[in-house]
Amino acid sequence: MAEFKAPVEDILALHVLLSAGWSDTGFDAETAATVISEFARFAEQQIAPLNAIGDSTACQLTDTGVKMPASFRPVFDMLAAGGWQGLGAAECYGGMGLDKITAAGVSEIFSGACHALQMVCNLVPGAIDILEHYGTDTQKQRLIPPLAEGRWLSTMCLTEPDAGSDLSAIRCIAEQVDDIWQITGEKIFISGGDQDVSGSILHFVLARTQDGAQGLSGLSLFAVPKHRNGQPNHIEILRIEDKLGIHASPTCHMRFERAQAELIGAEGDGLKVMFTLMNHARIDVALQGVAHAQHAHALSADYAAGRIQGRNKDRQPAYLDQHADIGRMLNQQRILALGGRAMCYYTLGLLEQKHNPELVEFLTPLCKVFCSEAGIYSADLGIQVFGGYGYLKDYGIEQLWRDARITAIYEGANGIHGRAMVTRNLRLAQGRAADDFAELLDMLCADTPHLLSRAKRWREVRRMIDACDTPERYGHDFTRLSAYLFVHGLCHYLSSEPGGDALFTPALLQTLDTMPWPVRADWLAG
Repeated sequence: MAEFKAPVEDILALHVLLSAGWSDTGFDAETAATVISEFARFAEQQIAPLNAIGDSTACQLTDTGVKMPASFRPVFDMLAAGGWQGLGAAECYGGMGLDKITAAGVSEIFSGACHALQMVCNLVPGAIDILEHYGTDTQKQRLIPPLAEGRWLSTMCLTEPDAGSDLSAIRCIAEQVDDIWQITGEKIFISGGDQDVSGSILHFVLARTQDGAQGLSGLSLFAVPKHRNGQPNHIEILRIEDKLGIHASPTCHMRFERAQAELIGAEGDGLKVMFTLMNHARIDVALQGVAHAQHAHALSADYAAGRIQGRNKDRQPAYLDQHADIGRMLNQQRILALGGRAMCYYTLGLLEQKHNPELVEFLTPLCKVFCSEAGIYSADLGIQVFGGYGYLKDYGIEQLWRDARITAIYEGANGIHGRAMVTRNLRLAQGRAADDFAELLDMLCADTPHLLSRAKRWREVRRMIDACDTPERYGHDFTRLSAYLFVHGLCHYLSSEPGGDALFTPALLQTLDTMPWPVRADWLAG
């Protein structure tokens, strides 16, 4: 099996291509290069070896809680000691105070090295964002430092047995007893709901206040620590799920029984507050997809370059990557990783600029849908490149497919994002977000006539959906059309920037233009 190699050069090359638009974000290319290169060495040497171990060993639920594979704890200790958990936290709370673009490079490398450990660790940046935006001064001083220092990890507790994508069905109850909030109810599918690598856990729980309104407006967000005053809080792990992939990430079914909690933000604003964490998580899932697409290409390219299969036209032994169809699949994997990464970085750059949060909200689900499916598709292509060996466990490509498959489901199933695109996102800020996206497409596609005509077609489709009484039936197709134009336009635009053709080569752009991404043919017609 090929050793994991972090895509540092690709990440830094993309920084160069996009950094002209980041001048007011605090992004520093030299600092980013140092940070990402240092983390890459740590990931390659320490984190990546855990990947196969975690897949075969998995987690265990014992009488004292969830046990992760024994080799994970010392690596997490090194991760925390290096300050990596506080990468984006303000320095006054013990963090590094770095920007989200640099953090994205670290997160992608982390996911590529070991998705399971990244899943346990990487809700912390979103948790810190929640506390910085909505916590009281006392809560910030008390709760952020242990997260930034790696003494605590965090979770996001939304889903219940009878409340999946429909959060209005949440039944978990929060009651005030002698000025102390208590949480009672069950939560399922909680990543890292318990583990033994960090000293404690801070759970962010969406619950219904006793006198709150029904539906979404009755929900509030609470911080529920695993330990309270040095003693275990009233939280029970009922089971950990036996999953297809990411075996070393414990997915827990939890019961809260009058667990002590504290309100974060205003009562009844739970969903608004939680969206800070959810939007972070959705971009992070997109980066997981990028990581899987990148890793699948690296594994496939390494194998194909060393595997002799047949003979070339000179009757000499031919390596697998000399065959046209294998080259086609390797190019598809490569452009999926490059294009998805570009989408995420462009969106994060806009987020850091803080000029147009509505456009960021419009682009985020496009990143999540495209990149998650890119990772799955790239891993599937990798199995095909390996042939029969890809179906075996020896080379790691089948684990990559199993680990990637969840990304299209969690943090909002891709179909839910499609529905939201046509029922909510088209109307964000009275339609200004969609207007801004249309202008973005015009800019990205201006020098590519066939894409520019499709961008104009996007406007026509938008008007048709706006006038439709049942827009939901177009959610799947419209999301794919929008993501198609975003990634295609962005890749062509970056290829025309100085040095861009070295990364987004003509061969890769041609591959992108012929990629079998499901878009309605009549919606692409100019």
